[in-house]
Amino acid sequence: MSQAPAGLITSGLHQLRLFFIALQFFTRLPIPRWVGFDADWLHHAARYFPAVGVVVGAITAATYTFSLQFWPPAVAVLLSTIAGVYLTGAFHEDGFADVCDGFGGGMTRERVLEIMQDSRVGAYGAIGIALLLGLKCVTLISIPSMQVATLLLAAHPVSRLLAVSLVWRLDYVKADGKAKPLAQHMSGLEFGIALSSVGVVLAALMLCGAVDWRVLAAGSALAVPAALWLARVFVRRIGGYTGDCLGAVQQLSELAFYLGALAVIGNLAR
Repeated sequence: MSQAPAGLITSGLHQLRLFFIALQFFTRLPIPRWVGFDADWLHHAARYFPAVGVVVGAITAATYTFSLQFWPPAVAVLLSTIAGVYLTGAFHEDGFADVCDGFGGGMTRERVLEIMQDSRVGAYGAIGIALLLGLKCVTLISIPSMQVATLLLAAHPVSRLLAVSLVWRLDYVKADGKAKPLAQHMSGLEFGIALSSVGVVLAALMLCGAVDWRVLAAGSALAVPAALWLARVFVRRIGGYTGDCLGAVQQLSELAFYLGALAVIGNLAR
């Protein structure tokens, strides 16, 4: 075997290893034993955060499609939402609740970070996550059932791409934290890898006729401003982001994607 093919195989295996490290970090899914672990790998695993979203989207979509064979769409939506929350260990939902508590109850940068560090959920967090999950479920129930699975497949990677864009462009503001291993500088090439994983999924959905491009465009058109708005709030209030901020961006932009898609689907149906 020549050195060039051997090098390509080694490089490919390393990229696969980074994907599995990201999958292990962001979900409860088991990974192969051969992957191993090195703390330095976490620094580069964020590039596959959107790819993890593809896996989560596929599992929630499969849960919805399967449940629809036995129960009404509302039940299928709730079961798919439960599957997603369980699959990720409520990782992102917890981040959103912490952001609601911190930014709702803290007046200074130090107080905001202190509140977000507290493991207890306060009134802002409880109300915020209840409203977000409730609106997400109502929105999905309002979407025609044959399109829900497709939008789950699209929204999960898109929202995670928007979350990882904070790693690419902003500074991590805590001395330590659960996201610090992933919060190192992300290069343009690494962000390009994250972007490509989303592009492949969206292109495949459009090419196979599963969704109208206008629906995806509308979802993205609402998800991007939602993420940008949160990023601006984070920079203004605490000077950058934390792991909880990444979860908040993922959750809000996912919801915004569904809302944008629903708005266009309703107009196309008229």
